[in-house]
Amino acid sequence: MNPDQLAALRTPEGSAALAAATALAGGDPLTAAAALRSTGVPAGLASAALTQAELRRRAVGKFGPSAAGLFLTRAGLEQATRRVVADRRAARLRAAGVRTLADLGCGLGADALAAARAGIRVYGVEADPVTAAMAAANAEAAGLAELFTVECGDATAFDVTKVDGVFCDPARRKAGTGRRIFDPNAYSPPWDFVTGLAERVPYTVVKVAPGIEHALIPAGAEAEWVSADGDLVEAALWCGRLAEVPRRSTVLRGDTVHSLTGSGDVEARVGPTRSFLYDPDPAVVRAHLVAELADDLGATIADPSIAYLYADTPTATPFARCLEITDVLPFSLKRLRALLRERRVGRVEILKRGSALEPEKLRRDLRLAGDAAASLVLTRVAGAPTVLVCRPVGS
Repeated sequence: MNPDQLAALRTPEGSAALAAATALAGGDPLTAAAALRSTGVPAGLASAALTQAELRRRAVGKFGPSAAGLFLTRAGLEQATRRVVADRRAARLRAAGVRTLADLGCGLGADALAAARAGIRVYGVEADPVTAAMAAANAEAAGLAELFTVECGDATAFDVTKVDGVFCDPARRKAGTGRRIFDPNAYSPPWDFVTGLAERVPYTVVKVAPGIEHALIPAGAEAEWVSADGDLVEAALWCGRLAEVPRRSTVLRGDTVHSLTGSGDVEARVGPTRSFLYDPDPAVVRAHLVAELADDLGATIADPSIAYLYADTPTATPFARCLEITDVLPFSLKRLRALLRERRVGRVEILKRGSALEPEKLRRDLRLAGDAAASLVLTRVAGAPTVLVCRPVGS
């Protein structure tokens, strides 16, 4: 996407091309391009419209119906916050008293739009001219142009003294290549600038990669990991007056929000395998809150380095999946194959933690046959390779 293409898409002719491209999205790209050009749409406009239509189709999972009116880039869509997560963050900022917010590195505007919907006045800053123009167009399309304005420039030069709060989502991909950046010092804006914001603005939130090392978390910040319907989607640092607890895992199930909090430095008690296994949500694991969850469930772990929990009774929890253990075996392919054949197990799901085995290779090696199903958990118990044969609670 370049500025001329974006401008063309925002004309009446461009809107018509987008509408036609939307009807063709999801099919064969060459057929769609030929069909669109056959209606008289110029090749360049047809290509841009089809690209936008396809990106909007993919964006529905993140943004819902509002994706239909957004202008997107592939990289921007991948890094953009899901609407449910952005809306929740905006609500928390609003409840904390934030009325004006700088979004430094606003990208396509997903978080800024959520804040604007919450009634917060947002000043977006974006270094890439086309992305900045797209963010402004998205604000206009959402009817929020008076609450969310965008300037193209250097996020580090923005005067943060004129706002109550700052949100920063530093770019974690290399410009031009799209390759992931794993060194925070190579982020844009750089990590020292990002972490220094909390000393300058009383309400600061920083979106970070879910794999961030805990050693990088600034002292006094609340580190939160968020999962949506079982997928770990982001982490954020809540700084200054926004910090409430050292660590938080937030689990979103549809429209319901569940939070588990703690220090993040407690070790769970070690014990034997028991009748039920809990597989904690990834947000719980990454937040180092397995011990807190274990206490809630009356559970223990069987190996100090593995986040599976074991309990005598099943307890409903949004923070973990529960399986009933039917068999605990030292790992032996021959013995496991014989057991599954005896029970006529033809379908298995394979979970693993602390095992070097490849699930798909194991599935082939088991040579399954039958109409029953089982869950296999590959793990370690007291350091020994172990397989747990399980069934979901309630099955």
